[in-house]
This record gives sequence, structure tokens and C-alpha cells, in this order.
Amino acid sequence: MKKINIAISGCLGRMGQQLIKSLRSNKNFKLVTLTENKIFNKKIAGIKLNLNTDEAFKDTDVIIDFTVPNCTLDILKIASKQKKRVVIGTTGFSQKEEVLIKNFSKKIPILKAGNMSLGVNLLMYLTEVASKSLNDEYLSKVFEVHHKYKKDYPSGTALMLGKGIADGKNKNLYNLIGKKFLNKKNFPYGKKINFNSIRKGEIIGEHEVTFSSGKEIIKLNHEAFDRALYSDGALTAAKWLINKKPGLYSMRDLLNFK
Repeated sequence: MKKINIAISGCLGRMGQQLIKSLRSNKNFKLVTLTENKIFNKKIAGIKLNLNTDEAFKDTDVIIDFTVPNCTLDILKIASKQKKRVVIGTTGFSQKEEVLIKNFSKKIPILKAGNMSLGVNLLMYLTEVASKSLNDEYLSKVFEVHHKYKKDYPSGTALMLGKGIADGKNKNLYNLIGKKFLNKKNFPYGKKINFNSIRKGEIIGEHEVTFSSGKEIIKLNHEAFDRALYSDGALTAAKWLINKKPGLYSMRDLLNFK
């Protein structure tokens, strides 16, 4: 089988470094391009770091992007011109930016996930099932913990879980987002979905969805111990995307959750 040429955008970030590490032991891929949003006069794995340009991505089959929203959109402009596939692990997009991504997906295959973990995507599916099964007497909220360096909150995963709650009720997530708390010991339920984000230490990721009727509480949770589960998921997504037509896909499509 021909190896898949991979580009990593945001290669100096935590996920970028983990992807490089995971690629070393994966025989399905060949790392051909590493990019950052400013010039660095250095090499990693024998590859010189580039800016996000047409030239940088010309030999790439799939671009894996863990950066920031404005950088992701610049990459999608290049990818759509060159007909490259893109795996997006970046989070923190606005509603307007989400629409732009959907427009790009009409030209190229894109797999976008707030979290690349199999377990987290199963958690989202179970959240949707629970939300659909429980009546409006049950209020819900989402709690998450990440390392102190993570800037956006709620996390992309927390918003994925919020979407699971919303989808279960056949409602739009943006109409159900309630209050967004940061570093609170306790936070309330509301008529909408409230979120609480903790930023501390080196924690990779903890997420919990809670439903309460006032008479009982139902909790669904997930804890990540190794960042490799995200890079492994991203590489699985890259391989899966190779044979796909233009469209906007998710890990749920890859995992075939109905």
C-alpha cells in the first residue's frame, strides 16, 4: 500500500509534537511537511519548518491541523485550491467560521472533530441517546478540566457534548448554550446548558455530562491519560479520509455511529 503523505500544521504545539511522535511508529504514513504561522530556522525529523503556503503543501495528501481558527481558515483556502484533504482538530470556531468550513467542504473532504478520541466520541453518542430518552424535567450541564495552557473555554469537546444534548432534543446547540463558567468549584443547572471549565496543572482532559430531575442524577464521563489517543485518532481520520468525496465529516461518521 502506498504511504499517505502527511502535513502537520501547528507542528510545535502539544498535539503537533505528539503527532510527529506517533508518525514515527506508523508505517501507513510519510511525514513530508511541517508548518507554523511564523518563521523558525530549524528542522524536526529532518524536515525544515515552513509557513502555510501553496508551496509547503504541494506534495501532501492530507493536512492535519491543530492550530487556531484564523490559521485553519488560511489552510483551508490553500487546501481547497490544491484539492487536499484536511483533518481539523482545532477548536474555538465562531458560528460564522463554522459556516466557512462547511463551504470549503463542498470542494474538499474535511473531517472536523473537537476531540479525536474514540471514547469521547462514544460519550457524545451516549449523551445524545440519554438526552433523547429523558424528558424536559431533566436539566443538564457539562463540566471539563484541561491543562493550564489551554486558552479556549468551554473546550471543543465540552461543546461537542453540548451538541449531543441539543441533538437529542432536536434543537440547535447555539440556542441552548447557557452560562460559561471558568474555574468554579460548583456551578448550577439552568434552563439552558451551563458549562464549567477548570484549567490547572498538566491534565490532558476530563469531561462529564450530568442530567438531573431533582429526584435523581445521571452522570456520563470520560478521562484521558495519554495524549497519544488523540494523535492516533487523527491519523485514523487521515487514513479514512483518503477515499472520501468532498464533504464535512466527523469522528461519528468514521466510527459509523448511527
